[in-house]
Amino acid sequence: MIKQPAYTIEPWAIPEQELHLDLLAQSESVFALSNGHIGLRGNLDEGEPFGLPGTYLSGFYDLRPLPYAEKAYGQPESGQTVVNVTNGKLLRLLVDDEPFDVRYGELLEHRRVLDLRSGVLRRELVWRSPAGREILVRSTRLVSFTHRSVAAILYEVEARDEATRVVVQSELVANEPVPTQTDDPRAAAALRSPLRGEHHSHRELRCTLAHSASASGLLLAAGMDHLVEGPGPTLTEAESEPDLARVTVSAELEPGQRLRIVKLLAYAWSSQRSRPAVRDQVDAALASARRTGWEGLLAGQRAYLDNFWAQADVELDGDPELQQAVRFALFHTLQAGARAEGRAIAAKGLTGPGYDGHCFWDTETYVLPLLTYTAPHAAADALRWRHATLDLARRRAEELRLGGAVFPWRTIRGQECSGYWPAGTAAFHVNADIADAVRRYVAATGDEEFERSVGFELLVETARMWRSLGHDHPGGDGFRIDGVTGPDEYSAIADNNVYTNLMAQRNLRV
Repeated sequence: MIKQPAYTIEPWAIPEQELHLDLLAQSESVFALSNGHIGLRGNLDEGEPFGLPGTYLSGFYDLRPLPYAEKAYGQPESGQTVVNVTNGKLLRLLVDDEPFDVRYGELLEHRRVLDLRSGVLRRELVWRSPAGREILVRSTRLVSFTHRSVAAILYEVEARDEATRVVVQSELVANEPVPTQTDDPRAAAALRSPLRGEHHSHRELRCTLAHSASASGLLLAAGMDHLVEGPGPTLTEAESEPDLARVTVSAELEPGQRLRIVKLLAYAWSSQRSRPAVRDQVDAALASARRTGWEGLLAGQRAYLDNFWAQADVELDGDPELQQAVRFALFHTLQAGARAEGRAIAAKGLTGPGYDGHCFWDTETYVLPLLTYTAPHAAADALRWRHATLDLARRRAEELRLGGAVFPWRTIRGQECSGYWPAGTAAFHVNADIADAVRRYVAATGDEEFERSVGFELLVETARMWRSLGHDHPGGDGFRIDGVTGPDEYSAIADNNVYTNLMAQRNLRV
């Protein structure tokens, strides 16, 4: 699955036995955690070095113009792109005033494990500073499946050989710099400082930042709270400014003594609610997480996944690498949509900004079949999101002089975001893919309420589009659908594409 010696084969885990700086970008995707609402790339706790920093919220985006050398009919004026929102993963560590950085001093041990049954990322390392101080650091990170708006990190520092002064700076950082993207078409558009400061506050060990997206105007709040245990006296202080909030914890550790910090994170966003309402939602999520506690969050995570694996696990004999790969794929698919709840499932989930965070036909054709049989509530929620965008799809159909609804080739909110007609708007088969996902979900679950309230209208409106797009051939050769792009996206503007025709036929017959 992962052809690198740093990763070893285990049936229920992805272990990384040593740190390879040249593989950071890859490991950050492999070790990404998400619940479908919040996504945290698997960056190192200290923030640096990184391949690509990333914290994402499902459906939170900004707008960017789509310029054209020559304007053509039906092309969208702007596109939507996922935003790297406020980073709450950061826990910077100083050892006797020396910043801990894996590139300096001596990294004696470094292991990370993605635990597929517990739904956490664990890290353990031993580091000797340039001044000779040796420390042990352990961290465990989770994005909660049971608390939709919450993530949490347990961070522990232990002195190994002699008395050591340690300082941990726990931070929320907005508008963090990201590396320049390549010309890879999968890469996201570069947005510089996409977040505009709206509010910042701190009280005791809790901090909150609120921002709005510069162009889309979507409102975001992020908050953090802390539970600190350490030898006395352990000192704490908090501060905040528009793009930065920080809680500083300092202690002096004797050999074997440990500083333990539980960092609770919460996120909320809205296109309609007020700044106080979004801020209060974050405060409520932090209060709930604090009441549950670290052990409670771990137990809830394990219980959720125990239930998932009881329904979804596939056991393979004789090929441990393939066994690991199947469970890894199942886990990441669950992460992509488990708690999306009314938002799109992006092509890369919430593991990175590839494809601008857009939802494609891949959702209905590759993701929803699996979720339908393993986490049917998530499949239903994804289709409810499509249904919620029907007004935009009908408007797009009118713009293209077609009947029914034309769903976008790529989008976040529901508007078409592809500026290239042949591989975008002409790929009409997305309509039939959605209809097929409806048919599969209803057949698998027998959910009659969903069929009445959501499925029926999706099936009717997608079928109406085919009647207006296709035509009966005068020569008696039957119904034709000309000038479309098939699912390979390269055979553009073809007549009677086999996949499109067969899928449309199924849509019309349902």
